[in-house]
Amino acid sequence: MTTDIPQLINEARAGDRATLGALLDSYQNYLRLLARIEIGRRLQGKVDASDIVQETFLEAHRQFPNFQGHAEPQLTKWLRTILAGTLANIVRRYLGTQARDLRLERELAAGLDQSTCALGNLLIDQHSSPSQQAMRGEQSLIVAAAMSRLPEDYQAVLVMRHLDGLTFPQIAEQMERSVDSVEKLWIRGLTRLKKEFGQVTT
Repeated sequence: MTTDIPQLINEARAGDRATLGALLDSYQNYLRLLARIEIGRRLQGKVDASDIVQETFLEAHRQFPNFQGHAEPQLTKWLRTILAGTLANIVRRYLGTQARDLRLERELAAGLDQSTCALGNLLIDQHSSPSQQAMRGEQSLIVAAAMSRLPEDYQAVLVMRHLDGLTFPQIAEQMERSVDSVEKLWIRGLTRLKKEFGQVTT
């Protein structure tokens, strides 16, 4: 991201609520995509990813005075932790349990971390240099922003293939399409994602 995140964090920490709101809002696409992945895995679409992100932002506003970080990786990790807690609360709600489950929160946090790595690697050449690969944390935010601009079918096939690790026959079954049409959809989706990624980064 091109914005000076450390400066924005400092301004928000000094009590600038508008800056804090804008700072959190810049992570909306990223958090929504991560929430959507976990909803698909655990809640079968019973809740809306945007609602989960709003709950996460409310909690982030409440907890921000306790945030100790100064850089983007720390903020991103902190937001993923809050998202994991929000998701855990919703999973418990649907399971009808009241007690806080730290194991579930850790499990969700690990899943969100893995999804972030997968996002960061989505458009990185496997033969890229270590320095390029080190940028994948920041790249995951840009990929999420680019993916949010794709049609729903493209997003779905890319998430299932690259983040859930499903085979084309498995995706075809879930999307109720032929394997051939899913493969073509995936190719078009990946092509469009690369184009959108280029526009986001320029």
